[in-house]
Amino acid sequence: MVKEAKERKGTFYLCPQCNMKYAEKSTAEKCEAWCKKYHSCNINIIKYAVKE
Repeated sequence: MVKEAKERKGTFYLCPQCNMKYAEKSTAEKCEAWCKKYHSCNINIIKYAVKE
């Protein structure tokens, strides 16, 4: 289940499998589904990750 993280810059959503941070909950859910199924990251999903 995607985790919600509130920070000074806003609310972000974390993939519990790889800990990538996203601005959109739906993208974090896609990342989580991919990570669970393939045990890897998908470059087409993680390109939307929030850069720190």
